[in-house]
Amino acid sequence: MMQKKEASEKLTALFNLKIGNISGQLEETGREFFCSDNKLMDEDEVADLSSEFVSLITGLLSSKEPGKRTTPQFHAMEMFFSAFSQRMLMRGGNVEDVVRYAQKLQYNLIAALEKDSGIIFTQSRSVLLYFAQLFDELIMAIFHTYLGEREKTLKAQEAELRETSTPITEIWDGVLTLPIIGTLDSSRTMLVMEALLNRIAKDHARAVVMDLTGVKNIDSQVSHHLIQMVRAVQLMGSDAIITGIHPEIARALVSLNIDLTGVTTRASLSDGLKEAFSRMGIQVSHKAA
Repeated sequence: MMQKKEASEKLTALFNLKIGNISGQLEETGREFFCSDNKLMDEDEVADLSSEFVSLITGLLSSKEPGKRTTPQFHAMEMFFSAFSQRMLMRGGNVEDVVRYAQKLQYNLIAALEKDSGIIFTQSRSVLLYFAQLFDELIMAIFHTYLGEREKTLKAQEAELRETSTPITEIWDGVLTLPIIGTLDSSRTMLVMEALLNRIAKDHARAVVMDLTGVKNIDSQVSHHLIQMVRAVQLMGSDAIITGIHPEIARALVSLNIDLTGVTTRASLSDGLKEAFSRMGIQVSHKAA
């Protein structure tokens, strides 16, 4: 049975001898995966990809320690698959196709070498083991790239959600509005409160109108979250005005014995804004026709 070094030397010799045929067969694999249905790559890109892969694996096999993960040659192979995976994901591809491509690449590579050498590699355990270990590591690099991109996407979505779920608007100098839509849970309350307090500090807001028109249901926990926000606004030195409390919410607050002492409420957002302007000494009047 051949040892790893002996196997890699034999494979390197075959690569150098039959590199043109091997590269062509690997190109066909790339076209099958990325040029047919999804059109993620054009044929020139596939040709360059295959050529670069053949060059890298030839360099790896001819290195002093072809089975060692810490060599520059092995790192170059990992970076190649990582960069390729990232490119495919950015173009709308999926990780399953990239993994299947890597697996098919492995099978076709062995088949191409077997065909050109006349040696039945299935009878040489060391060759198969070497390729299996190599491609296992490369597939791991693909998944690491996917997970990294997935984490970036989730963070971007979380930031976007935070932005859209807290549409704080400065209606007038020193007057902020915060329409609350949907349900307030502990996590969302903290996000909304953080964003609101930061805006109060940034804009030196003197009044905040919190509109509950979009809140359909309220329970004890949600009520306490709401009061928490009101108290935090007051601690920042701003007036908190709650508007848009419809009958169902009013009944729920009463039945839950929520203490609204010191909390200013108004029927509608416009009434809340009038109250905020009044406290700031701003007079709003209709323009004469």
